[in-house]
Amino acid sequence: MEGKVLDIITVNECNRRFGGQPLHPQASLIDLRNPDRIPGPVKFEFYAILLIEECQDGCMCCGRRYYDFSRATMVFLKPGEIFRMSASDTLPQKGRLLAFHPDILSRKGLYSHIDDYTFFSYRKEEALHLSCTELATVEKCLSDIKEELRHDIDVHSSVLVSRLIELLLDYCNRFYDRQFVTREDKNRKIIREVDTILDGYIRSGRLAAGGFPDMAGIAASVNLSGAYFADLLKSETGKSYKEYCTLKQFAEARRMLVSSSVPVREIAESLGFGDERQFCVIFRKLVGKAPDEYRTTTA
Repeated sequence: MEGKVLDIITVNECNRRFGGQPLHPQASLIDLRNPDRIPGPVKFEFYAILLIEECQDGCMCCGRRYYDFSRATMVFLKPGEIFRMSASDTLPQKGRLLAFHPDILSRKGLYSHIDDYTFFSYRKEEALHLSCTELATVEKCLSDIKEELRHDIDVHSSVLVSRLIELLLDYCNRFYDRQFVTREDKNRKIIREVDTILDGYIRSGRLAAGGFPDMAGIAASVNLSGAYFADLLKSETGKSYKEYCTLKQFAEARRMLVSSSVPVREIAESLGFGDERQFCVIFRKLVGKAPDEYRTTTA
């Protein structure tokens, strides 16, 4: 990236830099209309949610494709993340920025589980693309947050702001689930690519030496962040990466038991199980029979 990183430490500083109203020292909703030119990327030292209404390239830089909605786009940034829309624009030409410090979040609520909103760990290219109806819902949530920020700060402020932000994030979770459905054909193609890689590990005998690649490695091989890949896999298969790999191991085990006379111990070793007993316990749990029994009754 060209240009020095603009490191914005506080929400108040964010207000000053982008023309926001200082309604609360730890949270702000800023209207971005032709923001001042920033020569390089920006780093927010707090949570930041960008609602992008206009972008020079139509949000292709945020991963929008022909199979996505095109009314607006949302990007979610966790504290310390560096962001830049494109080589020519740091921020969108039109949109809104919701900035909030972790300390404003209710300790008994959102603060304790904000990591459950995994889209804060997605790449910019894995952004959320909204329909008109979804945008209306998001705008209503942002309006409610802004209205609460206008209220004089009292003992209820942080709880109410936190709950309103949580409601917004819950809706975004729903919309991301919808987006996985919208992208079903593309996602199935990605799963087939992953299958090819994992099946190659099995056929090559590399499981005996070191097992499957870790999730970050397999996600990188299909050009996705680990968080987005994990959610995509869960959406398509109902399984975590570990569970998915385990099912592949035991599908191969069943094939080897039926089509060969290789001893169970050698099958376990070839599939990355150093302990035959562990292999047998898991096999019985998954298949309902011990390996030898499965071989006898199925072959």
